[in-house]
Amino acid sequence: MFESKNHFRNFAWGCLILTFVLLNTKGFWTGFPSFQEKAVQGSLENSQEYKDVLDLQKAFVRNAKKIKPSVVSINKVKELVEKSSWYDPHNHGSEPWYSTVRNWFVQNLRSRKYAIENVGSGIVLDSNGYILTNYHVIENLDRVLVKLSDGKEYFAKVLGYDTYTDLAALKISTLRRLREPEFGQATDLSVGEWVMAIGNPYGLDGTVTVGVVSGTGRTDLGITHFENFIQTDASINPGNSGGPLINLDGQIVGINTAVAAIGSGVSFAIPVEMALKVVDQLIHKGSVDRGWLGIGIQDLTPELAYNFSLVSPEGVLVNSIENKTPAQMGGMLRGDIIIQFDGKTVSGLKYFQKLVADTVIGKRVPVKILRDGQEKILQIKIGKMRS
Repeated sequence: MFESKNHFRNFAWGCLILTFVLLNTKGFWTGFPSFQEKAVQGSLENSQEYKDVLDLQKAFVRNAKKIKPSVVSINKVKELVEKSSWYDPHNHGSEPWYSTVRNWFVQNLRSRKYAIENVGSGIVLDSNGYILTNYHVIENLDRVLVKLSDGKEYFAKVLGYDTYTDLAALKISTLRRLREPEFGQATDLSVGEWVMAIGNPYGLDGTVTVGVVSGTGRTDLGITHFENFIQTDASINPGNSGGPLINLDGQIVGINTAVAAIGSGVSFAIPVEMALKVVDQLIHKGSVDRGWLGIGIQDLTPELAYNFSLVSPEGVLVNSIENKTPAQMGGMLRGDIIIQFDGKTVSGLKYFQKLVADTVIGKRVPVKILRDGQEKILQIKIGKMRS
C-alpha cells in the first residue's frame, strides 16, 4: 500500500514536469507564445536594428502623406460629340429661319461630355497653379486636364516646353492656394540612398514605389539631348512620368522621366536643379535660352588621339562648322581640337555641350584649341541656340 502511494506520487510529479516543459516549448496548444518566444520577441523589439526599420517605415509613410497633395494627374481630354435630337423631317437642304437660333442653343447650352485618359503625372511648383511635367506627357495633346489629389479638375494652359530636356510648364487657374512641395538637391544624392517615386501609373492615383539611387550623372542614353540622369530601381511605370522622386526628408530631388527598355529595375529621373532652371524660363519666356557655337563635334578616341600625336584623348574634335556662326566668326576651323572652354578643361562631348549651353548668350569666351600641334586661344562670342 505504501509503495503504491509512492508510485502514484512519482507519476503525478512526472506529469506536472512534462506539462511544464511542453507549455514552454510548444506553447499552450500553439495559442499563446512560449516563454522562449516572448524572450526572442522582446529582444527584437528592443534591438537597434528593429528600431531603425521602424523609423525607415515611418519616414516612407510620412513622406507619402507630405508629398501626395503636390502630385497631380495629367489627362488627355476628348470631347464626345452627340448628334442633336432636333431633327426636322421636312428640311431637305433649305433651313428655316429658326434653325440658326436652334443650333446655337444646341452647341452652347447642352451639357458637354468628355472622355478622359490619364497620360502622366505632374508636380505643383507653387500655390499659384504652376505645374511641371514631362514634355512627352503633353506632346500632341489638344487639351490638357489636370486632376488634383483631392479629385478637383482644371483645364491647363501649356506655357512652354523644352524638347532638349523633355520638360514642360503648365498653368491652371484656381482661387485655391495649392500645396507647395519642398525641393532638395540632387547633387547631394549618394548611390545606395533611399528614394521614393510617386505618380499615377496606369491611372492609379497616388501610387508610391520605393528603391535606392543606383547611379548618378547617367548620359548617352538616347532619351534627351541634354542628359544627366539619376538612375534608380524604384519602379517607374507608364503614367509615372512627370512625377517626383523624393529623398527620405520628403524633398523632391528628381523628375521621373523614363524606364529603360534593357530590363526591369532601371529607371531614370531628371535632377531637380536642371528641371527648376528650365521650367523657370518656360514660365517667364515660354522657351529656354542656350548658348551656341554652330559646330559639329565628336569625342576623341584613342586612335584619333594617336593620329593627332596627343598624350591623352581629352578634348573634342571639330568635324564641321556652319557658315556665319559664332565659331566661324571667332576663327575656329575644322580639325581643331577644343581642350579648354572658358577656363574649364573639356573632358568629353556631353560635358562640352553642357558648358556651351549654360553660357550666357552674348558673352565672349576664351576657347583653347590645338591646331597643328600648337595651342591657340580664340575669343568667341556665344550665340543663341536655334530651336
